[in-house]
Amino acid sequence: MWYSNWFDAFEPGTLFIEWVNYPFAKWLGFNYDMMMFLSSWVGFWGFVYFYCFLKENLKFNPKFEGWDAITIFMFLPNMHFWTASLGKGAYIFAGLAFLTYGLSWPGKRIFLMVLGGFICYMIRPHILFAVLIGMGVGFILGREKVPAYQKYFAAVAGIVISIFVYDKLLVYLGFDPNNVLQSFEEETSLNAQRLQSAGSAVDMSSYSLPMKLFTFWFRPLFVDSPNALGLVVSCENALYIYMFSKIFKKSFIDYIRVAPAMVKMSAVVFISISISMTFVMSNLGIIIRQKSQIMYYMLFVIVAFMDWEKTNRIRKRAEIYNRIVEEERRNRELSESEVPT
Repeated sequence: MWYSNWFDAFEPGTLFIEWVNYPFAKWLGFNYDMMMFLSSWVGFWGFVYFYCFLKENLKFNPKFEGWDAITIFMFLPNMHFWTASLGKGAYIFAGLAFLTYGLSWPGKRIFLMVLGGFICYMIRPHILFAVLIGMGVGFILGREKVPAYQKYFAAVAGIVISIFVYDKLLVYLGFDPNNVLQSFEEETSLNAQRLQSAGSAVDMSSYSLPMKLFTFWFRPLFVDSPNALGLVVSCENALYIYMFSKIFKKSFIDYIRVAPAMVKMSAVVFISISISMTFVMSNLGIIIRQKSQIMYYMLFVIVAFMDWEKTNRIRKRAEIYNRIVEEERRNRELSESEVPT
């Protein structure tokens, strides 16, 4: 790392990863293998905090065909492949985990929120922006009983933060603040051309939005897997399709209306980031790496919905049982009253 000063690399983006690793490589003498282990350790804490977040926000232990759903999510291979190496993947994943776990109980987890928000901002500011927007929407529309003044405060705070980071975010993404639409079209077209130079390129520019989202979430599948790794990812994507099929029910709309803040936040974050990435992604290799950062949000929405369904089933069974018990009690009282004295 050829820096005269440690803080020469203290900038958002790739340089921040070099800034984080500078002391270990320069002062502690870590070699390449040790730096890889360090990044794997950071990514491991991301899984720990996402696991704690899932367990904390679910009443039951959801099952997929008898298997523990959360355990399946924790061991999806694509998640571990990109979060166990030196680079942005491990750090942004850990940052999102810290931030998400902190937001589920903000009053007692200020340090985790600040740390996670800082990491996300320094690596990918637009990801932090999406999480903050999602949290604002979830906080305002969640089923939790929150005083009106707190909801208005959250809305105003979100607007102020948006205004404050708007110009910096556009510059970071390579857009012209004075002509956002044209610069967005030019930049996305240029990125698409760059990503199409690889062997796993897909021409998403001609796709409709639903097809773009399908490609981002579920491809490669077995018919377009470029190599052995693609076959492994195809198995994982097939599992995603199966999981997503669980929410194609009318009851899911009913659930979203009454869902808690963290569920609505996760849904907004997942949808907003997915839509934004579909306009710049045209390479399956980049797609499977980028989506690993946000898939846990949608998986959380799915298992939360399954959790809600199980709660409803238990409640209905309890109501039926109580009715049967009440009817038996009434019949017994009636029969006793008819016995001659």
